[in-house]
Amino acid sequence: MLLKTLREEVLEANLELVRRGLVLYTFGNASGIDRGQGLVAIKPSGVPYEKLTPAQIVISDMTGKIVDGSLRASSDLPTHLELYRQFSKVGGVAHTHSEFATAWAQAEKPIPCLGTTHADYFHGPIPVTERLSASEIAGDYEKETGVAICRTFANLNADSIPAVLVAGHAPFCWGPTPAEAAHNAVILEYVARMAYRSTLINAESRALARELHDKHFLRKHGQNAYYGQVKTQ
Repeated sequence: MLLKTLREEVLEANLELVRRGLVLYTFGNASGIDRGQGLVAIKPSGVPYEKLTPAQIVISDMTGKIVDGSLRASSDLPTHLELYRQFSKVGGVAHTHSEFATAWAQAEKPIPCLGTTHADYFHGPIPVTERLSASEIAGDYEKETGVAICRTFANLNADSIPAVLVAGHAPFCWGPTPAEAAHNAVILEYVARMAYRSTLINAESRALARELHDKHFLRKHGQNAYYGQVKTQ
C-alpha cells in the first residue's frame, strides 16, 4: 500500500477530530503530506468516519491528480494543496465545522487572545479571511479558499498562528504533522468557546498584554523554550 504510514497517520488524525467532538457525520477532513515524494494523503469524500480504513485514504499529487485510491478525494483537497504549496513547514492540515470556531467564522470576527491558554498555542488572534468574490466562488472555489487563506497570512506567520477562520465557512488548522494539525483544531475550538463566553461575561474584555502573550507562547515554542521535558534521541 502506497504511503502506508502516512495513510495511518491521516486516518488517526481524522478519527481524533471525531473523538474530540469537532465533526458531525462526514463533516471535516484531515490530510498529510510526504514532501519527499510530493504526495498528499487525505480523507475520501463523504465516507463515514466509523467506516474509514487506511486503504481508503486517497493519495494525490500536488496538482490534485489521484495517484492511488479508488474513492473520490475530499472536495476540500484543492484548499489543502494550496496550503501545502504556500506554507513550507506544514505537514498536516485539519478542517472542521466545530461549533464555536465556526460561529466566529460566520460572524467574520477574529478570535482575540484574551488569556494565556490561547497564548500557549497561537501567537496572535486567529484571523478571518476576506469574503470570496462572486467570480472566485463560481470558479475554482476550493482552490480560491486556499488562496484567500494564504492571502490572509501575507503579513502573518503561519507557523506561529496555525489556524484561520474562513469567512462564512469554518476553520482550517495545520501543523508539522497530521496529528499536530488535529491537535491544533481541538485547541482552537477550546479557545473559541472560552473567548465567546468571556465576551458574554464582559463585552469589553481586553486582549492579553503583549508581554504576557509573548511569554506564554515563547516558553513553549521559542528558541529558548523551557516548557515540558528535554527530548532525547
